[in-house]
Amino acid sequence: MTTTEYQVTGMTCGHCESAVREEVSKIAGVSQVDVSAATGKLVITSANPLADTDVLAAVDEAGYEAVASGSA
Repeated sequence: MTTTEYQVTGMTCGHCESAVREEVSKIAGVSQVDVSAATGKLVITSANPLADTDVLAAVDEAGYEAVASGSA
């Protein structure tokens, strides 16, 4: 399992979290998505490493911007 962390800007509420979670969950191989509007943190657990471009595109589709914070 791979865990990747991103910083998302523009989220303010639970609806924002839900929108990001829904879009990121569509990426193949994603098993868990944890997102917090309070911290702006998005943590994705996946079977294999994900392409940052896929994650950033999914967050963009939800209406927000993200930058990679690193991998664990």
